[in-house]
Amino acid sequence: MDPGGASRRSSRSAETWRGHIIQQLKHRDRIQSAMFQDLIRFYTGLLEKTSMTKGLLSSSGRPPAEGCARSSLQQLKKTTGELAYKVVELQQQIKIKERVLQELQTRLQKEGGRLAEASEAKRALGDEVEQVRQKNKTLKAAYDALLQRQREAESKLREEKEKEERVLEDMMHQKKQAAARMNHRNERRSRARQATVQKQLQTAARSKVIVDSAPTSRSTSPKPEDQDKSGGRGATRLFRSASASSPRFFSSIREMFDRKRRGHSVRSLEEDLLFPVGICLSARVPVRPLQVLEAHEQGINAVRFSFGSDLLATGGTDRVIKLWDVRAGSLTHRATLDGSTEGITCVEFDHMGRRILAASHNKSALLWRLDDSVPKVTLTGHSRKVTAARFTCVPHQVVTGSTDRTVRLWDLNRAACVQQGEVASFCSDLVCSDSSIISGHFDCKIRVWDSRTVNCVQELPSQGRVTSLDLSSDRRQLLSCCRDDCLQLLDLRWTNDRMCFRADGFKCGGDSTKAVISPDGCYLAAGSTDGAVYIWNVSTGGLEARLPDQHSSSITAVSWSLSGEHFVSVDRSRRAVLWSDI
Repeated sequence: MDPGGASRRSSRSAETWRGHIIQQLKHRDRIQSAMFQDLIRFYTGLLEKTSMTKGLLSSSGRPPAEGCARSSLQQLKKTTGELAYKVVELQQQIKIKERVLQELQTRLQKEGGRLAEASEAKRALGDEVEQVRQKNKTLKAAYDALLQRQREAESKLREEKEKEERVLEDMMHQKKQAAARMNHRNERRSRARQATVQKQLQTAARSKVIVDSAPTSRSTSPKPEDQDKSGGRGATRLFRSASASSPRFFSSIREMFDRKRRGHSVRSLEEDLLFPVGICLSARVPVRPLQVLEAHEQGINAVRFSFGSDLLATGGTDRVIKLWDVRAGSLTHRATLDGSTEGITCVEFDHMGRRILAASHNKSALLWRLDDSVPKVTLTGHSRKVTAARFTCVPHQVVTGSTDRTVRLWDLNRAACVQQGEVASFCSDLVCSDSSIISGHFDCKIRVWDSRTVNCVQELPSQGRVTSLDLSSDRRQLLSCCRDDCLQLLDLRWTNDRMCFRADGFKCGGDSTKAVISPDGCYLAAGSTDGAVYIWNVSTGGLEARLPDQHSSSITAVSWSLSGEHFVSVDRSRRAVLWSDI
């Protein structure tokens, strides 16, 4: 047997085996290359690192030994199994990543949809923003036009107000002139009437009136011969007297004195008898205090002189009314009227000087006789505090005003409310004229009521919230005190004729601060928060006097005696001051 031939056959069989393995590997490579390109590259890299691959590639010149080939085959199988296991693991990882990738793609699609929706919403919002911008431009143009119109309207309003003020000033001037002319005519008529009466008096004084002597039981009749001895003049006597047969003469004298007593009042003689007016030719302007006293235990809210000017009443938070005799320039305590369960807000004497009426915080008004400290009549029916109570022009009738927004008319004989008027604002004060009731309110209005039906017949504007009202002695002028630190004097004959009085330092101290007109109508007086009394001159419109240093707190009320001789001011700190011009 040829040993060289055997060697060649073994070499061929080894090459065939290797070729067969290589073919199988290439076949598998072709099958998996399409799907596992990444794994192939990884697998190729691993093969290049193995020593077996190097040995297979380098042993093409000599045949390896059988043991070496068997070990190589086993190592190849082992390596192949490991690689196959890794391939399976990598496939599982690929599937997991594919699922993750699919989820990510799904989320990406969802986010893409949301992005599309957001883009659409953004576009819609952009359109809305553009529309709003257009609307804003339109509104701004309209606003600018309205602003321009408002400026023009304000300019016209200022012009109209200036024109109104000029017209009002002209009207007031004309009315003042008309009033002056009327007063001048009335004065001329009065002077002519007085001159006529004087002439009639002189004529009557110079005239000789023959009066037949009448026999009486106490005297003897003269004899004829005695009458003849009397100088032939017969049974006559000379008298210097007015003619008894001229009733018009006495009526003219009575009319003159009545008119002189009433001035130019529009009231009738019967009304003057019901409301007697004290004679005050000229009120005294107070300049110094005559007496300062602690009149009450708490603050004083109201003060009022009687119509005889000899009695003063004060009402305070201590729920009593005190009466004071005014004698020789001093105040002497006379009596104390109690019966109210809460503070007094207003006091008023009747025109005969026998009774006193008061309003109270306890929702009622009370009536006393001056000789009895217990109230005779209590008027109840208001739902809130009573701020004002006044006697009317009708006997046995009073009127009250309250913060319950009502004005009530009462019959004292029955102690019952007979009429009631409602209003939309608190009533702060009342005054009574001939046939009407005038009330001041917190809504900056003064209302005139028919005293028979308590129906509001007129509303007058005020400078501010009204705190008090006062009527002049001739009932022609109305004074109102307002919270805007102004006093307003209104001529009731000419509704538009009004004057405003202010002063530096004057401030209205509360919602019930009282101001008064002097009895002669020439001065106005009110107290201020600084404890000073301010007095204005009506004719000049300026401040006549300022009385400081006697009150330590806000002055609540003042009162002028009808004689014009005395003046009293009271404050929240229990103090009352009697003033005089001496």
